Order: sequence, then structure tokens, then C-alpha cells
Amino acid sequence: MRLFLLKGPRRARIVPAGGAIAGAAAVVVLLAAGAFAVGYRAGAAGMRPRVDAIQARLEEELAARRREVEAARRHAEDSVDALAARLGELQARLMRLEAVGARITELADLDPSEFDFDQPPGRGGPEADVAPATAVPDFVRALDELAQALEAREQQLEAVQDLLVTRSVREEVLPAGRPVRSGWLSSRFGRRADPFTGRPEWHQGVDFAGRFGSDVIAVASGVVTWAGPRYGYGNLVEIDHGNGYVTRYGHNSELLVKVGDLVRKGQVIAKMGSSGRSTGPHVHLEVLRDGRPVDPLRYVRAARR
Repeated sequence: MRLFLLKGPRRARIVPAGGAIAGAAAVVVLLAAGAFAVGYRAGAAGMRPRVDAIQARLEEELAARRREVEAARRHAEDSVDALAARLGELQARLMRLEAVGARITELADLDPSEFDFDQPPGRGGPEADVAPATAVPDFVRALDELAQALEAREQQLEAVQDLLVTRSVREEVLPAGRPVRSGWLSSRFGRRADPFTGRPEWHQGVDFAGRFGSDVIAVASGVVTWAGPRYGYGNLVEIDHGNGYVTRYGHNSELLVKVGDLVRKGQVIAKMGSSGRSTGPHVHLEVLRDGRPVDPLRYVRAARR
């Protein structure tokens, strides 16, 4: 064991070597602890601004998210209001379409069972492979159903319109009615005595006598294919109505149409006269079907049905 001699002003002490080392170590530990404490305080003081900045940034992000959520909520409410208004508009439109369709069906004398606007039209087909439908809000489903109902009603109305147009066109081009507004039937279709010779002859039209210069009208719509003098007919108007129908109006005093004119049913096309082979003012009406004369009275009387 080693000993150390300590000298002092009064007397010398002898201290063991191990105790000196322990004391020195204690001094070092105390110095290190003090330095760590000082450093910790300094480090903590330096970290505070960074922590505050991070916390402020987080609070700002949270506030931004809250604003976005609020804006989305308001947009959703506005969208629901808009969809509800659209739903009401479509419902009103559907009701009007159904009322119009029912009225047209009644006025057109169509079969109610064929054009029933209270029931959806028959449709179908094999089921297609489609992805499973996702859940949707009730008002969106209602909008889809209304859109389908409107489409169905519009298709029904188009069918009715096509039918009415076809019927209207057929009625326009089919000869019907008298070629004069006033007058009387003076000669029928078929065999008769010739007014000039008295011998039997075939009369391929009918005659309507009347006042000289009175209106001669078209009994159907069509295109004028002849407008001028023609042997035996005097001043003649000939109209092609399509579908094999042709009408002729003879013995006129004045013609009011020319070749190529499109005339409508009931239009005044000439003035009654006695031109050509005639004994007095009248109009000679002929109806030809596929080039063959037919009895015009069948078509004259058809307008009364």
C-alpha cells in the first residue's frame, strides 16, 4: 500500500492513494452533471421555437380541413335542394305529357288500350351482364325513374304523331268531297245518252252544274300535271295525288293553277265554265285509280262519313 505525505502549515497528514482517486472522480462527476444540466436547459430552450411552429402548423391544417368540410356540407345541401327542384320539375312535365297524350288519343279517336298513357309502354329483353349497382340516395333513384318515364311518354307521343301525320297525309291525298261549293249533280258515271247525239255512250266521270264563274276546288292535295285546253275537256286541270290517284276537272272558264303547282285539298284551282264539248256551265270530274276511271261518287260520298 502506497502512502502520500500531505504537508500543511501545522502538520503533515498521510492519505491513502485510493481515497484520493475517489475524490477526484467525484469532482469529475459533479462537473459533468453540471455541464449536462446546463446543456439540457440550453437545448430545451432552443427546441421550444420549433415545437411551437409545428403546433401552429398543425392547428392551421386542422382549421383548413374544418373549412373544407363546412364548404362540402353547404355544397351538398345546395345540391340536394337543386335535385329536389329538378325532381318537382320532371314530375310536373310528366303530368303534362300524360294529359296531352290522353287528350290527343281521345281527339284522334285512337284505341285507348293501344296508347294508354297511364301505363308504361311494353319493353323488355334478355338481362345484360352489368356491374352491381351501388347504393344511391332515394331522390337520385326517383330522378332516374322519372327520366325513364319521360322517355317512354315521349316515345308514345312520337308514335301517335307519326300515326296522325300518316293519317293526315292519307286523308289529304285521298280524293274526297265535291269539286264545287254549290251546284248539283247533273250527270252520273257510266252509261248515259250523249247530250249532243242522243246515242248511248260511256261517261267516265260525273258532272256538277252551277253558276258560271263559280269556284272549282281540288278534292285532294297533289301536283298539277296538266293545266290548259284538251280535246273534249275544254280547259282542263289534271292533278296527280300519288298512290295511283289522279283527278281531272274539265270545261273551266278560267284556270288558276299551272303545271308543277302543288295544290292543297279544298284549294280553288279554276272557275266553272262551259269550254270544250259542253252544253252549259258545269265541271266534269274524273277520278282515275292506277290509270283506270272509277266512279267519282264513291269518293264524293266518302267525305260525308
